Amino acid sequence: MPFSNSSELSPSFLLASIPGLEAAQCWVAIPLCSAYVLAVLGNGAVLLVVRAEPGLHAPMYFFLCMLAAIDLALATATVPRVLSFYWFGSREISFGACLLQMFLIHTLSAIESTVLLAMAVDRYVAICHPLRHAAVLTNGATAKIGLLAVARGVLFFLPLPLLLLPLPFCGPRVLSHSFCLHQDVMNLACANTTPSVVYGLTAILLVMGLDAVLICLSYLLILKAVLRLAAWRERLKVFSTCIAHICVVLTFYVPLIGLSVVHRFGKDLAPLVHIIMGNIYILVPAVLNPIIYGVRTKQIQRRILSLIHVIDR
Repeated sequence: MPFSNSSELSPSFLLASIPGLEAAQCWVAIPLCSAYVLAVLGNGAVLLVVRAEPGLHAPMYFFLCMLAAIDLALATATVPRVLSFYWFGSREISFGACLLQMFLIHTLSAIESTVLLAMAVDRYVAICHPLRHAAVLTNGATAKIGLLAVARGVLFFLPLPLLLLPLPFCGPRVLSHSFCLHQDVMNLACANTTPSVVYGLTAILLVMGLDAVLICLSYLLILKAVLRLAAWRERLKVFSTCIAHICVVLTFYVPLIGLSVVHRFGKDLAPLVHIIMGNIYILVPAVLNPIIYGVRTKQIQRRILSLIHVIDR
């Protein structure tokens, strides 16, 4: 769809449709909507259970609540807009709305990465320095870490939309996803985007990249401490407390890396691949995280089962 020159002063973009399935997008939206409902119910249940269960008022579960809130915010910032396009044909998104959505996606992802690092440190202190765990990771310290995660995400990723504001956009402004991402929007600019490219890469390396390295370092130290234990059963018992967090870390970083690889090296890939990877990145962690912790945490299991029983009655 062409855009007039007058629109350059206040550009808008077109969200990516599903290639070959444009006429059936209303049906494709049904599983997408179902996944979003599951994410809302699952993460909402985690928040309610941790709040209602005094035995879960501990740093690890407060971090879990932070993850649930972030996943809810991230899914809500994207999926309803995608559904309005698939169901009602509202394909065009204004420049301001696109920049806001882009800022929310990248900032919330950075906050989630920081929280995952904090959870890895929590596991390290609990296993390697158990006597100091209660003194180091207090509820007050947990709240400060949450505020620091928010401040870090905002400070690092607020410049991304600011760098795009003065750029001119011309020609067909069709995104490769059904929502706005920095690299996607940046590639549509008809001007020098070197500052935006350099800063975007630097921010990702200093936040997600550094966090991933520190998480791996934490687990190397945990593994070293576990291997010092004499009995295999004791080793497995101690390390099993980390399984849920490891799964959540993989659920976050694997789609993130996959999406980054598709953006960097997937210019010749089918447009459908970009759309699928984008939806996986947004929805898979939000859907799976409550399931992972629900399966691994007996208190959460019991509380959710009791809620289901009450509803059935």
